[in-house]
Amino acid sequence: MSGLTPAPASTSPPRWRLRLLLWTAVLAACAAVFAWYLTPDFMLTVADRLWSCF
Repeated sequence: MSGLTPAPASTSPPRWRLRLLLWTAVLAACAAVFAWYLTPDFMLTVADRLWSCF
């Protein structure tokens, strides 16, 4: 079998792990934003600082 060569060993993590990591980061960011909405003082401070830019 001289025409067949083995596939090169991949040093990158499997694709499903990368997708899982990205989805975990996205869900964590969404959870953090939704948690901030539960603290009205924080949201009022953000709104005041944003309004002061204009």
